[in-house]
Amino acid sequence: MSNAPGLVSPSTPCFRGRDLAPSGLVRSGLFMVARNARRAPLRCCAPTVGGGVEDHVLGAAATSSKPRLPRVVGMGSKLVGCGSAVPKLTISNDDLSQIVETSDEWISVRTGIRNRRVLTGNETLSGLAVEAAKGALQMAQVEPDDVDLVIMCTSTPDDLFGCGARVQRDLGCKNAWAFDATAAYSGFVVGLVTATRFIKGGGFQNVLVIGADALSRYVDWTDRGTCILFGDAAGAVLVQACSSEEDGLLGFDFHSDGHGQKHLNATVKDGETELISNNNGAPLFPPKRSSFSCIQMNGKEVFRFAVRCGPQSIEAALLEAGLTSSSIDWLLLHQANQRIIDAVATRLQMPPNKVISNLANYGNTSAASIPLALDEAVRSGKVQAGNTIAAAGFGAGVTWGCAILRWK
Repeated sequence: MSNAPGLVSPSTPCFRGRDLAPSGLVRSGLFMVARNARRAPLRCCAPTVGGGVEDHVLGAAATSSKPRLPRVVGMGSKLVGCGSAVPKLTISNDDLSQIVETSDEWISVRTGIRNRRVLTGNETLSGLAVEAAKGALQMAQVEPDDVDLVIMCTSTPDDLFGCGARVQRDLGCKNAWAFDATAAYSGFVVGLVTATRFIKGGGFQNVLVIGADALSRYVDWTDRGTCILFGDAAGAVLVQACSSEEDGLLGFDFHSDGHGQKHLNATVKDGETELISNNNGAPLFPPKRSSFSCIQMNGKEVFRFAVRCGPQSIEAALLEAGLTSSSIDWLLLHQANQRIIDAVATRLQMPPNKVISNLANYGNTSAASIPLALDEAVRSGKVQAGNTIAAAGFGAGVTWGCAILRWK
């Protein structure tokens, strides 16, 4: 299948799965990591508002970790738990018709969306992420102390420096490392495959992968072309080490192409970051405080990109897995637009009853959309143990990719 001209350049490289370590090897000697090694703690002595000293000792969690078994590399990985969370406030199409010139019929026909959830009041993205992760841990019957890694997939963290560590703290995963990963709408699939690589090549046992975004913070609510699309949510899965025979990641395929960034972005405002100049042109300091623009999107180009590159990536991942589209029990795409979902399913000759979609209730929730839809499908009994799922994300950056998974 050849690439059509347009958003994506034809020479984009492909990243495919590879074994990172021989099966069954045990780390020892030089490769052993002493995770509970004692070291002098860094103490925070900054005065509090009341004039006292902060009680918490930075790094204390690292010195109080319970003894660990030797890491085993070369292991397989499987999905054993999932969870999700959404804000309380529902914004319907009729609500939006009070703000912009639109209607429920106009929105639903073009997008398939009828409602979306939006953060309000004291709700935070980190809070949603924690709630979703708790659901995944509970289903997997894994204690927070047994989590080795938390991957927070988001483009809209509560803090400029990310919120993975905050989520790790609030979950009580004191033995886990945490970091943020940004790949927009394909972020969760990227995080999921990253988790399997830490298990296979790093000997990790339990990895929480969280997809969470609050795009409502960057929506122009007077632009009917974009405000109708986006909502806020969080979803999570627990990925666990297993034998190579039980490996639940059957194949994957990833791409990126920065040429498409101009068609879907939320860039730093140019006027806010330029240095102030005096009359003779010499720069003055400090510059104005920076901020991001609202989401800008060329809908036609994004649609063309998604319906062309989505099926190509799924087919490549299936080829690596040694499967065909007829082997897939469920097609689970990033929930961007129902017309995109339908078009990709048609290209792959997937019947509608094998396509997972909850777009009507939540809109486009970015990195949260796949785990949110997966959690609902699992808890409703639609997805069963042993089912094969083709999960594919595509969007801003632009980035896109697919993972062929077996549930439990």
